[in-house]
Amino acid sequence: MSDGEWEEDETQVGRAFGDDEQFNDSEVTNGNGYSAHNQNGFGGRRGDGGGRGDRDRADRGGGGFRGGRNGDGGYTGNDPSMDEVKTDKPREIYIPPPPTEDENEIFGSGISSGINFENLNEIEVKISGENPPAHIESFAQSGLNEVLLNNVRRSGYNKPTPIQRHAIPIVLKGRDMMGCAQTGSGKTAAFMLPMIDWILGQQDLQLHHRQPYVLVVAPTRELVIQIHDEARKFSHGTGLKVVCIYGGAASTHQLQMLRGGCQIMVATPGRLLDFMDRGVVSFEKVKYVVLDEADRMLDMGFLPAIEKVMGNATMPSKDQRQTLMFSATFAPDIQQLAGVFLNNYIYVAVGIVGGACGDVEQVVYEVEKFKKRKKLEELLGEGNARGTLVFVETKRSADYLASLMSETKFPTTSIHGDRLQREREMALKDFKEGRMDVLIATSVAARGLDIKNVSHVVNYDLPKNIDDYVHRIGRTGRVGNKGRATSFYDPTADYAIAGDLVKILQQANQTVPDFLKHLADGGGGGGAFNGSTFGGRDIRDTDGSRIDAQPAQQEPEELW
Repeated sequence: MSDGEWEEDETQVGRAFGDDEQFNDSEVTNGNGYSAHNQNGFGGRRGDGGGRGDRDRADRGGGGFRGGRNGDGGYTGNDPSMDEVKTDKPREIYIPPPPTEDENEIFGSGISSGINFENLNEIEVKISGENPPAHIESFAQSGLNEVLLNNVRRSGYNKPTPIQRHAIPIVLKGRDMMGCAQTGSGKTAAFMLPMIDWILGQQDLQLHHRQPYVLVVAPTRELVIQIHDEARKFSHGTGLKVVCIYGGAASTHQLQMLRGGCQIMVATPGRLLDFMDRGVVSFEKVKYVVLDEADRMLDMGFLPAIEKVMGNATMPSKDQRQTLMFSATFAPDIQQLAGVFLNNYIYVAVGIVGGACGDVEQVVYEVEKFKKRKKLEELLGEGNARGTLVFVETKRSADYLASLMSETKFPTTSIHGDRLQREREMALKDFKEGRMDVLIATSVAARGLDIKNVSHVVNYDLPKNIDDYVHRIGRTGRVGNKGRATSFYDPTADYAIAGDLVKILQQANQTVPDFLKHLADGGGGGGAFNGSTFGGRDIRDTDGSRIDAQPAQQEPEELW
């Protein structure tokens, strides 16, 4: 991934961050005050300035680039070498707005099940491991605390999804697990509900204690915030404290939240390592460790950070805690790495592991690099553009395209790792609440994000590997709802992914375009689809022992 945007300023293992006093106090902001910055980032509907706060760059406005309009000489945004770190990016002490206490907002934020929800019951589920517990058919059958069941009903969850039917009893029975299911299948509830149930059953539960029982680690700030909100929803009315730890926001504010007590901690790796190095968090009481988007967490970029967390002197050994890992894709080399942290685990594979959701209509157009923007405008002009999420490969491209699109009739903003955290959260909020029709994003938004109104995903730039494609288009068509995904295939840049793309289309019963049909019988493309990339099976043998598999060497993550 060219952006290297997973905890982009925090992945240096062992790096200790200084106190917030090192930042410019003039840039102190909160969720309602935006200092001198425009809160929408791209100036409403007509690209009227707005911006990222790069005040000393006269050639930049609205977070985009004014090098040219309508393709008349501006940077096209397709050259990763142009996507360098900006050393003059202003720093700020950002204090997020307090989480809502409005119950309508708390329980109304999730995606309701769609017309194809019942079809989820027909998806094949494969279970492996020693003595897996029986699955449940209803939430009532699970034996969860009545307060939890009431919160489930208020969330609009009438029937568990396949991953929930199997994961809830596995976690309640005290087993480790690796859960692999399609994006949008309800994985967060699958692990959060039984963990909260366990905490509520503790006789010595003291809500003011700062030592968490649950530690959830996820690769992006936006996903951490979302899991935090889901945990608050399911634990509503229980008194449990959920604390969110992530970079880009004031660490002093997060420390203050910890002082009020913490039973569930949700964190990105960088800020978590910072707090560990400072000695302000410890894990003596941890019962559960969850790696969400675990395949990403265990690649060569994040593995040192995860090893340091798991090897912390206060962390219970793997036979004294439960470790849970979830994702939509689990390559065999990642399964091999995961086994180091898991204890006699159960593997749950729902549907075609690594496959795309069948509720998403996938269309691929052949579009050369310099014709992509015109094609995007055509797509947006064909119908209601609201809820369109556009993926590009580089931060620079995201800014440039968002700036140009804001000068059209389509209100547009962007999200990527080089925007200030306040701006990232505001851009996502504007998109979720409909103030912005279009969100231009790098892969920082590809994993796990549950955005209610995403009706159309556009791969303006196709990713370099098919796993990222699956995660990207999974932002729509969630929980049985219908969705739409459109991809621009540039034959000069995207040939490496073509073979795997064809197989994904065939698996989901989608039309293979004529210009790719010559690959339908396996010719060309990545050629790594069957088994080696997607991990559609448990790599252990039938006795549950490890087979002889060696992790593939992966390129190290960029250090931000």
